[in-house]
Amino acid sequence: MMRTQISLEEEDMELAHITAANYGISVAELMRRVLRKELPPIGAKPWMKYCGSIASGNSTTAAEIDDLVYGRKD
Repeated sequence: MMRTQISLEEEDMELAHITAANYGISVAELMRRVLRKELPPIGAKPWMKYCGSIASGNSTTAAEIDDLVYGRKD
């Protein structure tokens, strides 16, 4: 484990202490959990969570996007 130092606004630090106490953990453990939850794993493609989230109603949309991005393959 590595040690680091961060600066927080007074209100944020107070909220961190209150939240950590409510969970029965240290502020350091709270910060580790928050970071684990918010940071994507190494090598992850965070944009992939949006794939397929919008329905266009057009079954050829993917091919049209590929043509636009990569050029038409004739």
